[in-house]
Formats: sequence, C-alpha cells, structure tokens
Amino acid sequence: MASQFWQSLALPFSEGEKDTRHKSANPFPEIRITFRQRPDRQFHITYSGCVPTRHPSSCIYIYRTTSKQRSPRAEQGRQTRSRNYKEMEASNQGDAKRPTPPLSVRVQLAGLTVAIDAVERSDGTVNRCLYGVIDRLLSARPNPRPDKSGVRSYDITMDASRNIWARVFAPSVATATTTGRPVPVVVYYHGGGFALFSPAIGPFNGVCRRLSAALGAVVVSVNYRLAPEHRFPAAYDDGVDALRFLDDHGGVPGLDDKAVDLGSCFLAGESAGGNIVHHVANRWAARWQASAKTLRLAGIFPVQPYFGGVERTESELALEGVSPVVNLKRSDFSWTAFLPVGATRDHPAAHVTDDNADLAEEFPPAMVVVGGFDPLMDWQRRYAEVLRRKGKEVEVAEYPGMFHGFYGFPEVPEAATVLQDMKAFVDRHRVPTAPKPKLAAA
Repeated sequence: MASQFWQSLALPFSEGEKDTRHKSANPFPEIRITFRQRPDRQFHITYSGCVPTRHPSSCIYIYRTTSKQRSPRAEQGRQTRSRNYKEMEASNQGDAKRPTPPLSVRVQLAGLTVAIDAVERSDGTVNRCLYGVIDRLLSARPNPRPDKSGVRSYDITMDASRNIWARVFAPSVATATTTGRPVPVVVYYHGGGFALFSPAIGPFNGVCRRLSAALGAVVVSVNYRLAPEHRFPAAYDDGVDALRFLDDHGGVPGLDDKAVDLGSCFLAGESAGGNIVHHVANRWAARWQASAKTLRLAGIFPVQPYFGGVERTESELALEGVSPVVNLKRSDFSWTAFLPVGATRDHPAAHVTDDNADLAEEFPPAMVVVGGFDPLMDWQRRYAEVLRRKGKEVEVAEYPGMFHGFYGFPEVPEAATVLQDMKAFVDRHRVPTAPKPKLAAA
C-alpha cells in the first residue's frame, strides 16, 4: 500500500520531465497542491472522514511551478534567499553545497511534505482521522523472518496503559556472534516533530533495519506518546521508561537466540527523535544511571537533532523555501504542539544550545550528525559546541550538501556513510570485554 501511495504522487512527473527538472535552480521540485473545488487555495484538503466510502471525494493534483508562474514579490524573495544562501555557502567553505538527490528521493520528499501539511492544522492540532489513514498506508508490519541482510523484527509491549511499545530489530546470529561477544543495544526514537509517526512507518522501519545490520546491534525503536495530545514532557518520560523497562528485564524480551550487552547501550534518533535522545540521556544520567541494574549508556547519536529558539538563525533564513521537509512554518507548528501552552521556543526543551543547558555529570559521549543543507544545522553546531564547553565528549559528523532526514534514504550514498561512522563510534565506546583469567601454573 505504501508503494502505491508514493507511485500515485509520482504520476504527474513523467520521465520526459527529468532533464528539465535537473536544470532548475532548485533541484527539489516545488509543488503546489490544489483541489477541484478550491483552486484559489494553494493547499486545501477535503476528506470524507472516518465513514467508509467506495468513492473518496478527495483528489490531489501535483504540478511543478516555474519562475514565470511566481508573483514578482515571491520571485524577489526567492532571489534574496538565493543570494544569502550563496554567501553562507562561501563562508562555510562549501559545506552547504546544493544537493541533487535522485528523482525517487525528491518524489518521496514531496510526498512526505504533502502528508505533513495535510494533517497539521493551523490551530495547532493534528487531524488524527486523516493521519490514521496515512499511517496505515505508510506502515510496515514486523517481519519475524530474516531479510536478505539477516535482520528480523517483532513488536513488544512496554506499557499498554500509555500505548508505549517498541519494534525490535535483531541481526542474524552469524552477524551478531562474529566477535564472540553479546551484541550492543541501540534504543531508537523516531522523528516527526513530536506529533507524527511511529516505529512502524516505512522510512523509520527501514532505517532501524539498516542500522541493526550495519552496527551488528539489536535496535529497539520506541513508540512514544505524541503531541499535542501529550505535550512536554510526555515523550521524554516515555523515553526514560523504555530504558527502565529494558533494565528491569535485564535485556530485550523475545531474544532467546542471542545475548545482548545492556552495558553497551546507545541512544539514537533523528530530528525530534534526536532532541528526545539528548533529554532522555540527560535524565537517565542524572537520576537513573547510578541505580540501574545492568543498563549503561555508552553513547548517543543525535542525528540532525531538532533544537531551536526564538532567534531565527542564518541557516534557517537562508534555506527557507529552498531545503526540503523543514521550514519555519512546520518547525513552529511542532514547537507549539509540543511545548507547554504559552511557552516560547526558548523553553529548555528546545533551547539547549546555550550555556543555560543543564548537563548531568555522567552525560554520555555524543556523535552529533549534521547535514550541510539542513536549515537546523546552526542549532546543531551550537549544541555540539555547548557539549564541548561543558567538558563532554562530543564528535561532530558533518555531511556536506545533505538535507534534513537524508540518512533515511538508502538511495543517497551518504546514508551508508553515516552508518559506517556510527559503527566506528560504537566500536570505540563499547564496554571492553573483561580479560579471561590466566590458568595457574601446574
């Protein structure tokens, strides 16, 4: 069903348009969405609700605009942003190189933004009825049989009362036992602006499967409660409780064929999930690590983490309307939905990129992933610098020209590179195996 959804979005883009689209100044096709009875609206969705119908009333039309179709004011704004972007590109020594991803990736990104804009309402709520339809279209079932990379998956319940569950991805026995050691554990928190998605959504399901295969680790992808129905600090509470669940069980339920090393537990997550990774790690280090039975945080991977503030950074302004997925409107919606009512973006949940960031003494080593074409990259670089200034071990892995969420697309070569870099980080920070005792001389 998910593939049919993406294919339906791709229909207006024929192969004959491929060359001309690549020659566009913006490699990501701009899209305008209209409906048959509301052509005056750039984006308008009519949905028949939860009542089953054989003839859905909604129909999406996607077409690419050209500069001739833009208003003079819009064109002037685009040119100004382009000049600012070029200046920023030069000042960053070319690390913000404009990307040209494959056509299939651009279509998927277009479809993703369509889905996000469809369910996020202007009043700060989410259309859960429509979201439920999209969720079912894009969700993947767990697969208990190993795939071609040897990874199998299954779901476990952590707290039914709060709908906290996880999808477990386990590598093959051969992959996991090459070193003769128990396999490390990666607890994963998905993105979605705190308000959308789950571990079952296709892209996150695929990322965790590839992560398990590349790292030779068991990946536990956590389903946390979503905003705005469950605001701050619900996602952080659920994230910590997932760690407590594993610690109480002394491992990952359902893994009878392999031993896991909870002493080498890593946290990973992209975008909003990267924000959750930071706060869960800080809370665990401050309150739970000292009393934990076996679980020890060996490191964290905030992948293009979602931080912010009232200030508009240079990268946010320069890449507005240029880079895919993230823009100011969607970003502001997410903070409004997640933060306490009336809070600003300088709330400590969002603004951890200054000296006001409160870090626990035992805060684990971090590898911060930054994309050179991500509007949030200035916040991410500031975050890494704060960790350094406060004496924490931090590595910054920057990937020039990479857009927000790039590592979720295996068609992009850098998606494989980042997994290799994460593997190296895990190998460096795993708890060393205790040496075997020497036999006494006869």
